[in-house]
Amino acid sequence: MEKYKNLIIKVLALIYRYLNISNELYEQKKLRKKYNIDPTFIFNGEKILMYGDGDIIIGENTYIGRHSSIQVTKGYQVRIGKNCKIGSCFKIWTQTSNVDNDFNIFPIEEKIGNIIIGNAVWIGANVVISPGVTVGDNSIIGANSVVTKDVPPYAIVGGVPAKIIRFKKIGSFENYK
Repeated sequence: MEKYKNLIIKVLALIYRYLNISNELYEQKKLRKKYNIDPTFIFNGEKILMYGDGDIIIGENTYIGRHSSIQVTKGYQVRIGKNCKIGSCFKIWTQTSNVDNDFNIFPIEEKIGNIIIGNAVWIGANVVISPGVTVGDNSIIGANSVVTKDVPPYAIVGGVPAKIIRFKKIGSFENYK
C-alpha cells in the first residue's frame, strides 16, 4: 500500500508541475501580445510580472530572471535594449511615491518617469530601478542595488543608492554598435 501511496504522490506532483508550467506559458503569451516583446526574449523563470497601461518594449536576445516585476503607467514606457541579462527579483516602476513626502498629508506626491535600459546591460539579482532612470549601454548594475540616478554607458555601479564603482576597460561608447 505504501508503494502505491508514494506513486500517487509522485504522479500528482508531476500533474501539478505540468499545470504550473502551462499557466506560466499562457501568461507569457498574453504578455507578448499586450507589450512589444521581441520573440527572442526569454522569461528566465517563473512569476515574471509585467503590468500597467503604458508601453513595455524589450529587445532581442534579452532575458529577465524569475520573480521579477515591471510596472508601467499609462503614457510612460519601460524600454529594455537588446542583449541584456537581468537577474531574478528585478523590480522597476514608472510611478512611485516621492520619498520626501509627509505621508500624513494627502494627496501624496508621485515620482513618475520613463525607464530606459540600453543595449548589452547586465543587471544583478534584487535590483530596483526608480522612475525616470536611464541606464547606458554596456553597463553593469551590481546585485542588491537601488538605482535612483542615470547610469552612464560602460559604468559599473552598485550599492544603495547605486554609485559608480568604475568604468569598464573595454572600448568606448563611440565605437559601440
